[in-house]
Amino acid sequence: MSHIPAERALDIIELLADGAASLPLGEIAERLGLPKSGAHRLLATLVNLGWAEKDPDTSFYRLTMRLAILGQRFYVATGIPDICQPLLDRLASQSREFARLAVVDGPSLTWVAHAQGASGGLVYQPTLGTSTVPLYATATGKIWLATLPAEQAMQNALRNGFKDADKYGPNVVRSVDKLMREIDSARRRGYGLAMNEAEPGVTALAAAIRPAGGGAALGTVSVAGPSARITDTRVRELAPLVMQTAAELASLWPLRMRSGLALPAVNVDEAA
Repeated sequence: MSHIPAERALDIIELLADGAASLPLGEIAERLGLPKSGAHRLLATLVNLGWAEKDPDTSFYRLTMRLAILGQRFYVATGIPDICQPLLDRLASQSREFARLAVVDGPSLTWVAHAQGASGGLVYQPTLGTSTVPLYATATGKIWLATLPAEQAMQNALRNGFKDADKYGPNVVRSVDKLMREIDSARRRGYGLAMNEAEPGVTALAAAIRPAGGGAALGTVSVAGPSARITDTRVRELAPLVMQTAAELASLWPLRMRSGLALPAVNVDEAA
């Protein structure tokens, strides 16, 4: 009997978490490249521990709410809802566009919060079906990559190459040379820009959240909306607002708590 590493249980959790899927044993094993017997043992363990459940009628497996509850507890504990959301709400209101916050998660970025500032007319809502930021296709990804050493930036951006480029907009980057030029431009401007790249008909700009005293970027903040509304002139108007918000977020960053630093209370009016 072959040994299946216990960490493959995390692969099952990620698979079932994608779209809150409910899947049969055979499909889970096939999609993860596991023998059915090994997948069954891992699923039985997840069920016994309360992370997953088996539908008595279909025998399909799905996650319980335990993962969602744990994730929500962690999210609240970071302080992001209390500290960052008011500033994100203000950015959305002032820009009258969709604002988004992403945090650094190892070699990638993960979107964790958003706010809608458009109240009428064309209202942009993201269609990207993942919380992980496609680095080469987004303003958010480009400006974060611009904060990294060149070699590390390329490694992070191209872990899967450009094979998913067809899922994005018509102007999406499709070569290393083009990506390097985009990253250099973002570094010179101080903000990343994507026009018809992550999604057709959408323009976005993003700034990196970097500690005032130096150090690695903590995340990014961005605004996005219909390209028909976010013209070149509008980009130049929005850029200082996005960069200012990024600087304020850096000064209040809740994850500084991990270093034992006290966080000041946030007053959005004062922060303005």
